[in-house]
Amino acid sequence: MARVYNFSAGPSMLPVEVLKEAAEEMLDYNGTGMGVMEMSHRSKAFAEIIESAEQDLRDLMNIPDNYKVLFVQGGASQQFAAIPMNLMKNRVADYIVTGQWAKKAYEEACKYGKCNKIASSEDKTFSYIPDCSDLPISDDADYVYICHNNTIYGTTFKKLPNTKGKLLVADMSSDILSQPVNVSDYGLIYFGVQKNVGPAGVVVVIIREDLITDDVLEGTPTMLKYKTQADAASLYNTPNAYGIYICGKVFKHLKKLGGLEKMKEINEKKAKILYDFLDSSKLFKGTVVKEDRSLMNVPFVTGSDELDAKFVKEATEAGFVNLKGHRSVGGMRASIYNAMPIEGVEKLVEFMKKFEADNA
Repeated sequence: MARVYNFSAGPSMLPVEVLKEAAEEMLDYNGTGMGVMEMSHRSKAFAEIIESAEQDLRDLMNIPDNYKVLFVQGGASQQFAAIPMNLMKNRVADYIVTGQWAKKAYEEACKYGKCNKIASSEDKTFSYIPDCSDLPISDDADYVYICHNNTIYGTTFKKLPNTKGKLLVADMSSDILSQPVNVSDYGLIYFGVQKNVGPAGVVVVIIREDLITDDVLEGTPTMLKYKTQADAASLYNTPNAYGIYICGKVFKHLKKLGGLEKMKEINEKKAKILYDFLDSSKLFKGTVVKEDRSLMNVPFVTGSDELDAKFVKEATEAGFVNLKGHRSVGGMRASIYNAMPIEGVEKLVEFMKKFEADNA
């Protein structure tokens, strides 16, 4: 069967080149006589894999030397608790709630201290990013938290909030490596890899070294202390070795393509093709205010639940899969992450034009 165009919000498609390399190495990685899934995480072969993956990520993102890169498990959702446990020294944190994942992170953090929702776009179904130029930042806040790109709702921060000197923490699960990032703007960046980097099960935490201490909330599990992971170079316990191996291959692939400036150029081109069509269509409409549109996740509707369902069904039959919107919002959503080729977006738009003509 031919490969489909997979518009899933995650786990999402991976570069074909990476999948082919991994397939070739499945039974014998680099002359070891075994696959990466079978090798010890304490072996020399795996040490080279994880060290190379970290260095390639550092190169791609220009990560400063005073930041640690940690490969951890538990999904990005586990960081909703790990962040306050490690960083909430004053037991106060400010959250900007622009979608479901930021809301869940806020609710989780409220278990550990005083959380202030200092801005939100919930009043309009998270269809925009609130003005964050002059927020009521708490004097004693340990950090300000954002979800940089909102996978479900298709919004993104084009300009970072003014944190008035407070530490900025960001969930970048759905737009990491899609464009350059100034890591120094943040105290901590984390992302689940299953959208833009690799298979589900790996989380990367990029954290400034001065934030890694033993001074954590009482009762913080050993495994959730950033110091535990940093001191052990992400090998305190058996990591998701195969997932890290695939991530490393994706990092190399992105370097080969020309790095994050090149990815931004490609992603802007892809998104423009889809947004331009939505703006001109008489049937399909985007659901996000133009200035806050994501390059990665594009939600849209026809205005009719019946037509939406018909579109998703016919699109799937035509090889455009996972276009159904998140269950909380309905409609459709095309996630066009790094691995989605431009031709996939072009062919989707061709299909949408035909559907519109047939259902006018």
